Amino acid sequence: MSGDTLSIRGNWTLSGYLEQKSVASQFPDSRLDELHVDLTSLGQVDTAGVSQLVSFLGTEKLKAALASDAVPEETSALINAVCTAMSGRTQPSPPAEPWWLKLLSETGRQVEGLFQLLKALNGFIGQTLAALLWTLPRPHRWRFTPFVAAVQDTGLNALPIVALLTFLVGAVVAFLGATVLEEFGATIYTVNLVAFSFLREFGVLLAAILLAGRTASSFTAHIGAMKVNEELDAIRTLGLNPIELLVLPRVLAMMVSLPILTFVGMIAGLIGGATVCALVLDIYPAQFLAIVERDIDIRHFLVGLSKAPIFAFLIAVIGCLEGFKVQGSAQSVGEHTTSSVVQSIFTVILLDSIAALFFMEMGW
Repeated sequence: MSGDTLSIRGNWTLSGYLEQKSVASQFPDSRLDELHVDLTSLGQVDTAGVSQLVSFLGTEKLKAALASDAVPEETSALINAVCTAMSGRTQPSPPAEPWWLKLLSETGRQVEGLFQLLKALNGFIGQTLAALLWTLPRPHRWRFTPFVAAVQDTGLNALPIVALLTFLVGAVVAFLGATVLEEFGATIYTVNLVAFSFLREFGVLLAAILLAGRTASSFTAHIGAMKVNEELDAIRTLGLNPIELLVLPRVLAMMVSLPILTFVGMIAGLIGGATVCALVLDIYPAQFLAIVERDIDIRHFLVGLSKAPIFAFLIAVIGCLEGFKVQGSAQSVGEHTTSSVVQSIFTVILLDSIAALFFMEMGW
């Protein structure tokens, strides 16, 4: 380029396509309108080179340069032909897919995503169990301080909200049961309804859902923030195992806390039901306890309590796994925190329904 003239020189062929494209991309587009294009030094060209010139200069400016410069006839004919072809070129529209094909492809993507999620969860459960079996025979590697801190966070701090929620749900169940059973003159069986539902299902289910929303999200956010700050890389650099250091104390703390919270939830639910029975049905606490002792077998309490450690293990593992999946941004922390809560609650409800069917078929 000299002054206000842009001189196109050399061969513009396929062999130099990438180099020509690189040079053209570095030239500011704002200056092209002010420059005169000189094609007198243009060497050999082919369709690839001419298409590059058209993309760089535009068809109007290239044709104007052809009219003012002495260009060989065959070169001029080729440039005119490519300009004509490219000026009438339109972007092809993608073919419209039928709705059933879109539905099928989206279903396939969702199924594949679920498969990958289950695969990652199974692998992480295996790593956690392997680390647990390796650590248990070695008491010098037990980490009591993180364990106790996690028990306080997941158990003691959650006691008030679990007790309050199960108390209110117990009162609601008793009120609804009394409303329905009153039509049949069987309001006395409200006691059985409350005791049976809370000992078998509601006590452990409500406590597990509360911990899934409260504690699983905390685990994900904590581990995710450590990953964003590259603290996990520092732990590995020091030769420490993040599973042993971060996951095991939280998993064990959850397996200790959730059975305790389940027991508290059962008692609070029974108290809520007993309160409604005393205020509305004239079934006083002594009679309430006598009916529970007479009609409700201890196996219902054991069935409900037996599900708590399994739910606790899965909630803690899902929360920690989503924390390890976090990428290097605050947005990723929020996305995986939400994902851990949704996955934990879904897993708890799914397993609880399967367990209910299993215990019903077994007659337990």
